[in-house]
Amino acid sequence: MISFDGTFYTITDPLFEMTIPAWEGCEPDTASEADATITFPDGSRRYATFMSLGVIQKIMDKNARTGECLGGRYFWCSDLIIIGDVGFAGMAAAVRDLVESGKIEQACGLLAPP
Repeated sequence: MISFDGTFYTITDPLFEMTIPAWEGCEPDTASEADATITFPDGSRRYATFMSLGVIQKIMDKNARTGECLGGRYFWCSDLIIIGDVGFAGMAAAVRDLVESGKIEQACGLLAPP
């Protein structure tokens, strides 16, 4: 389930709750990038950045023009999950799979308690 309070989208799943800040162009069905805080039932939290390959290519193209990252020859982002399908549902599905497979700890950095 996705809810919106005017500032944040909240995706509720039985295994976690994911909070994504809203910004212009960030729509639940079409978002190709997002930053998320993932909160688990025990209160622990992890951080993820979601991007499609298209978003990464745009960043690398921009860096080629500006000279950043050796002129666009590399890209890095901590806690990155690359998505093949845009939208919050695909992002939540990726997190669910990472949780169920036990790989969420390797994929997403742990945040300090609130």
